[in-house]
Amino acid sequence: MTGIRNHPIAALGVLALGLFMTLLDLTIVNIAIPSILDGLHASLDQVLWVLNAYSLLYAVLLITSARLGDIYGPRNVFAAGIVIFTIASGLSALAQDPTQLIVARAFQGLGAAVIAPQGLPLMLTMFPADRRGGVFAIYGTVAGLAVIAGPTVGGVLVSHFGWRSIFTVNLPIGVIVLALAMLVIPDLRPGRRHRLDLVGVGLATAGLFGVIYGLIEGQRYDWGVVTGIITIPEIIGAGALLLAVFLYYQARRQDAEPLLNFAVFKDRNFALATLVMAAMGFAILGLYLPLTIYLQSVLGLSAIDAGLTIAIQPFTTMLTSGVAAALSQKVNGKYLLVPGLLALAAGSGYIDWAAQANSGRWDFVPGLIVSGLGMGFIWTPVFSLATRDIPARLGGVASGVVNTIQELGGVLASAIVGAFLQNRLALALHDRAAAASVQLPTQYRASFVDGFSNAAHSGFEVGAGQSGVSLQLPAQVQALAHYVFTHAFVDAMHPTLVLPIVVLVGAAVAATFMRAHPRVQVVAFEEEAAVA
Repeated sequence: MTGIRNHPIAALGVLALGLFMTLLDLTIVNIAIPSILDGLHASLDQVLWVLNAYSLLYAVLLITSARLGDIYGPRNVFAAGIVIFTIASGLSALAQDPTQLIVARAFQGLGAAVIAPQGLPLMLTMFPADRRGGVFAIYGTVAGLAVIAGPTVGGVLVSHFGWRSIFTVNLPIGVIVLALAMLVIPDLRPGRRHRLDLVGVGLATAGLFGVIYGLIEGQRYDWGVVTGIITIPEIIGAGALLLAVFLYYQARRQDAEPLLNFAVFKDRNFALATLVMAAMGFAILGLYLPLTIYLQSVLGLSAIDAGLTIAIQPFTTMLTSGVAAALSQKVNGKYLLVPGLLALAAGSGYIDWAAQANSGRWDFVPGLIVSGLGMGFIWTPVFSLATRDIPARLGGVASGVVNTIQELGGVLASAIVGAFLQNRLALALHDRAAAASVQLPTQYRASFVDGFSNAAHSGFEVGAGQSGVSLQLPAQVQALAHYVFTHAFVDAMHPTLVLPIVVLVGAAVAATFMRAHPRVQVVAFEEEAAVA
């Protein structure tokens, strides 16, 4: 058994399998939403919380679980996360009402949060800096496979075995990963006892919860009153204030085992890498959110067909990440990262340009390939640069920070891009309806325009093949209503997709300030990792 644990590649395979399980489950659930709505008689708000409960717990607990890995050993905490995630998957499959499913999904998010930060400190210890490019490429490939497999595997499972099967499939995988983790992954522990900063945990958890909950729920409450005198801005503000108190408290505890060790931010590359990761979290969701709605609502594709269309991008990423890993051994990662970010921005720009009300699904292939190519040249270099000068003892902190920042970027995109898209759609619907109403008899024009204006104000449903039926219009104007919606959505989508493109260009500019060559201390860091 000791011999098996001396093979880092085997340990990496188990860590990647755990990552695959959590990412696959996330993408599969999106496909199953219509079936969950029918099977549990759930409202749209409840189904959204089936997704959000996972994301909320995941983002809030990453930093704390990373610290737990420092205390109890990343292998043991990884195994505990697998147990939590697997049990939560079983509870999700057994849920009899929406509330039970939401609670079970929250526990799944907890399990994923415990799993996610443990891989980086293990890899920093098991692999020298010159081999980490290939390691991160494997992680990128696994992530790409999970994104590609989600729509197809999810579609097959839901179609033939029902929505509960998307959770039961995790049970055998979880058992296998748990057994392999205990067998293959080395039990690396600190040389001295550590204590958990409970006050820091409380402040960080409450602060992140307030900010992330407010961003997730803001659109639902129109960024106003939640209940009584409590408003969304107050919740976000309270969360931000608690995070400020947390940072002040941590600054005072830097010599007494803080939850967040500020030493990681002294490395310029790591600090800039966190900005890049935040930008990536924002850009990916900022691109996919409008695009997936467009493919289904405007072009009328099924969820599976829309997923397979988008899958061109992660498939390209999966193929090119290996090339990026090989090049990162010869060329400094900085000179791969900046072009990668710009290529992702350019590909996204092409997608924005190609999106029209009458476009075909294959019109986006060039943009998806270019953006996937760019993404393949981002993940490996950014992780390699971020961790190159980080000592193994700070691996847990670094992992928790990177994962949390990336999640925050995605949550910000959901709030900002979602709100901007809805605002632009409301304006475009009114303008398009007013312009199209001249084709109707005079007595229909005012009600036609008002119908779209009211629908935009109350939250227009953007399901597959939207045709304006929800506006309760006379049958003879359905085609005109469909024309108005599809063209208005495209009008709103064009400026919305500019947001992630601008963020990516800003990240590319920030990446140019990364240090091209390792610091002198990197040798000492490698020696420390070897001792650990």
